[in-house]
Amino acid sequence: MDDVTIRAERTDDYDAIAEVVAAAFGSPAEARLVEAIRASSNFVPRWSLVAELRGRVAGHVMVSFVALRDGTAERLIASLSPLAVAPDVQGEGIGSALVRAVSARVDEDGEPLIVLEGSPVYYGRFGFEHSVPHGIHVRLPEWAPPEAAQILRLRNYDSSIRGHVVYPPAFDDVSAH
Repeated sequence: MDDVTIRAERTDDYDAIAEVVAAAFGSPAEARLVEAIRASSNFVPRWSLVAELRGRVAGHVMVSFVALRDGTAERLIASLSPLAVAPDVQGEGIGSALVRAVSARVDEDGEPLIVLEGSPVYYGRFGFEHSVPHGIHVRLPEWAPPEAAQILRLRNYDSSIRGHVVYPPAFDDVSAH
């Protein structure tokens, strides 16, 4: 990990990011998701990071805003999606470094939590926990276990924040997977 640098993505990284994301997921849908989020008002440039390994983009993580709806009330919350690491360097700590770095940035920016859909075993190492006991519900794909709906409570966490996650149109292409 000594030769890995975590930094904000730049426009000249976009092609390399798309390649890493498509290779990591085995599908171009998630790479299109990254592009769609970038083009949306939910995009936060400071929360889109790359892991550079020996001069190449080897990983990428993005946190953007999604809606949290509670009855007629709606607020924006941070959502981690997607996280991708080039297949040839998976298991070397790059994904972990990206999750820690982006979580720290979101926390520094005063957000109360980060929501995601993902492996409870993997993300649990970073403090993510099942979201439902905290009143936050995520509609998951049929193949995902209920515990895949997770949140990371940050310094400004407020237990009154509750509701159902509503993904913006950028997610439409991947929601069927």
